[in-house]
Amino acid sequence: MTNPLLADWTGPFALPPFADLSDADFGPAIETALIEARANIAAIAENPEPADFANTIAAMESASETLDKVLGVFYNLSGADSTPAREALQRDLAPKLAAYSSEITMNPALFARVRAVWEERAGLAPEEARVADLYHQMFIRAGAALTGEEAERMRAIKERLAIIQNQFTQNLLADERGWFMEIDDLSGLPDFVVDTARAAGEDRGAKGPVITLSRSLIVPFLQFSTRRDLREQAWRAWAARGANGGETDNRAIAAEILTLREERARLLGYASFADYKLEPEMAKTPDRVRDLLMRVWEPAKARAEADGAILARMMHEDGINGELEPWDWRYYSEKRRVAEHDLDEAALKPYLSLDAMLGAMFDTATKLFGLEFREIEGPFYHPDVRGWDVTRAGRHIAVFLGDYFARGSKRSGAWCSAMRSQKNLGGETRPIVINVCNFAKGAPTLLSYDDARTLFHEFGHALHQMLSNVTYEFISGTSVARDFVELPSQLYEHWLEVPEVLERHARHYETGAPMPKALLDKLLAAATYDQGFATVEYLGSALVDLAFHEGAAPADPMEKQAEVLSSLGMPAAIGMRHATPHFAHVFSGDGYSAGYYSYMWSEVMDADAFAAFEEAGGPFDPEVAGRLERFILSTGGSRPAEELYMEFRGKMPGVEPLLKGRGLLAES
Repeated sequence: MTNPLLADWTGPFALPPFADLSDADFGPAIETALIEARANIAAIAENPEPADFANTIAAMESASETLDKVLGVFYNLSGADSTPAREALQRDLAPKLAAYSSEITMNPALFARVRAVWEERAGLAPEEARVADLYHQMFIRAGAALTGEEAERMRAIKERLAIIQNQFTQNLLADERGWFMEIDDLSGLPDFVVDTARAAGEDRGAKGPVITLSRSLIVPFLQFSTRRDLREQAWRAWAARGANGGETDNRAIAAEILTLREERARLLGYASFADYKLEPEMAKTPDRVRDLLMRVWEPAKARAEADGAILARMMHEDGINGELEPWDWRYYSEKRRVAEHDLDEAALKPYLSLDAMLGAMFDTATKLFGLEFREIEGPFYHPDVRGWDVTRAGRHIAVFLGDYFARGSKRSGAWCSAMRSQKNLGGETRPIVINVCNFAKGAPTLLSYDDARTLFHEFGHALHQMLSNVTYEFISGTSVARDFVELPSQLYEHWLEVPEVLERHARHYETGAPMPKALLDKLLAAATYDQGFATVEYLGSALVDLAFHEGAAPADPMEKQAEVLSSLGMPAAIGMRHATPHFAHVFSGDGYSAGYYSYMWSEVMDADAFAAFEEAGGPFDPEVAGRLERFILSTGGSRPAEELYMEFRGKMPGVEPLLKGRGLLAES
């Protein structure tokens, strides 16, 4: 029988045949696709005809089409719905795919052809010239110019990194799904937390409610539980992911990853991995990154310290002596928010059901870009997944899949990916885009305001994929500078704060009544509440990431982490958002390594970009929305990021809109 992964996908929208797939299909399909891809690459490298864009770059774009198709399914399922078989295959594939990548980028004959096209790029169309330039850059940065022992060492480094970065991810997933805490004392917990904890207990086979390491469950537990001892136990488990000793401990792996990255950068002639990594980004240099982060660090730290002093006094008034601890901050901050803003999350959540916020998210995209969303039937890869046909003026734009609920088979966090990317080479290919979150499942599912913000954030990434309109997949969608990629996602968050969006969609899940104006006003007035805490926990992680990669790799990353935080004067009651042993952004792959700063770099732009709407006709101004799509959302990486932003806005922003947006500007 034909392997369903290798057959033509003839169902609606050419979706993968999820119902026909088994874990046993992936290995053989990937092996077959690798053989095909290697043959195609060899044919390009050995082509006797003079190199030109069509027979070299465009041919490479199509060479691994089958492999990309199969891996697009496999890796999406492995992250969102892992199984032991999929995890085993990931471990087996990591060095094989790294070797395949090296065979391409370190093939002298192929590199000679790429360089020949690059040298004649002035005669190409603009998009072709950009793709040729990026291909040449990719080859150089991958080590194509290395020879002899240096080339062999580069191959070995890449293969080893592929293995241990995958191991880091799997260790973290094992720790997250392996821990839970049964709770008999529900004091202080609102009904929505109790219901979620009971559902989690049923899922884990426990006799009663449990707290897991899902952010959507542990954070509200830390906010509301009156049991300080249980909060401490939960927080320590949350902070210790990847650092519990034994087979799943990630500390030695992190050290090895940093050492190999440094060696890789030095083989290529860079002073540090950070210098190597930042060269193609908007920031360009570690100094520019540090300058931005430190300009925000000082006002954020001052705000956090002032807030911490207030929370400590509240704790002491409760008769608890000693210092404010990390497991105390969220609890007393929530009490303070109720006291100062009369804003209780338990009163807010009934108006923020998942369905209501999906309606808000889609309606915003309709008003801005004319998109329409029609829910479609599966089957998809998991019963929790929902799908929509995205159209505009009757024309199919994309398939959008939403996988929103936490489960043991899913890695933590939230992300956007494309199971199939947009391209126009060889005919129009429309994307299959997926948003994955880890919300606590309920009946119905009620979101915190932070959850709703995450929903909008990931959909901003999805719009970047869905509205892409380029010829070559290499520059499609989110294939842009890492410190530019968060601009569409963080910009889209702003529409969650637009009063008319909440007035229309924030409705009580039982009665359908709109959120009372008084509650809406309180919510918007508290938009910057506790931003000292949020900014400091983020910046602590970003500055540790930068320090890890700026100079010589630390022999002991945990010691280096402590040194950096001490030098910053990190408030003791605030933990890093991502400590080293569970810092998946940085250690599960190279994506955000020396690049966790990019959220803040993009935030400088997103604050300024939303101001463009405010300065025009309002949050749905059609002319500004048109420019946003034309110069940012549809263009992918077809032009340098700074050039695209200048086209959209006419200027590059300063840091002041960011500080204002976070409520960190000093009072005048």
